Amino acid sequence: MTNHSAVMEFFLMDVSATRELQMMQGFLFLFIYLATLMGNLLIFILITVDQCLHTPMYFFLKHLSLFDVCLISITVPKFIMNTLSHKKTISFLGCILQVLLVIHFAGCELFILTTMSYDRYVAICHPLHYNVIMNRRVCVGMTVTSWILGSIFGVLYSAGTSSLSFCGSRKLPQFFCDVPSLLKISCSKTHVTMDISVAIGVVYALSCLVSIGFSYIYIFNTVLRIPSLQGWLKVFSTCTPHLIVVTTFIVTGTMAYLKPPVPDSPHLVDFLVSVFYSVLPPSLNPIIYSLRNKEIKEAVRKLLWKLSHHRFYGEKQ
Repeated sequence: MTNHSAVMEFFLMDVSATRELQMMQGFLFLFIYLATLMGNLLIFILITVDQCLHTPMYFFLKHLSLFDVCLISITVPKFIMNTLSHKKTISFLGCILQVLLVIHFAGCELFILTTMSYDRYVAICHPLHYNVIMNRRVCVGMTVTSWILGSIFGVLYSAGTSSLSFCGSRKLPQFFCDVPSLLKISCSKTHVTMDISVAIGVVYALSCLVSIGFSYIYIFNTVLRIPSLQGWLKVFSTCTPHLIVVTTFIVTGTMAYLKPPVPDSPHLVDFLVSVFYSVLPPSLNPIIYSLRNKEIKEAVRKLLWKLSHHRFYGEKQ
């Protein structure tokens, strides 16, 4: 079948029917985006400048915040601009680029979350060898691996998307381009490249999930041997934020990518599912890690004190 997508534009989903609701929707997403951006960038800056946070756990958290900033910046600003400017279109090449970047950073984030679970496993189950096992070379290597794996999956999925044919409706049931919504409107009866990409992606996600599961099985077995309640609380306070983030990311991603592309499914359902997996995890991460983390709170206090101290002496001079 001939691919009719070379000079095509897609029409993105319009959730609200009235202009007033569209404006409210645009400003709501603008607020969420700015709050998410500031929260993740604050964590990134704190970990970079505070020497006390130069540990493997915070090294991975810093990159998780960077991935979150990139992930939400690929989709939400475009949606906000479209909503406030009455424009609902995206070019085919722009659509392919969104798929490439969303899958890239989602793949990076999944591997970093898996690495963080391994880091917690080593810290709790092998504390005496922690510094030897999680040395700087290992941490950098794991981070580089996350970028490489994300790039591979981004290229695979974008190649699969570009192989699809679109000869009917160009209305995407989504506020950005993603694989499920493109499959939903594609007129390709077979999409081998896309099926292979999705299959590899599922195997990758399951591998990461199994690795995280085994890490926490060993962690909980070790915790059960700790006699003191204080030790239990310290371990759970360290692991709970990561478990919440992992659960949110994997559950919302599974809902979006393993939900069958039903042609007549309600558009609002598709919209909510996409919000859950593209907006919710990046916006929750700063809240989860900052509210439950004493070191982050202390770093914020030190940064605010330094800024106020510098401002005070700057004004005196």
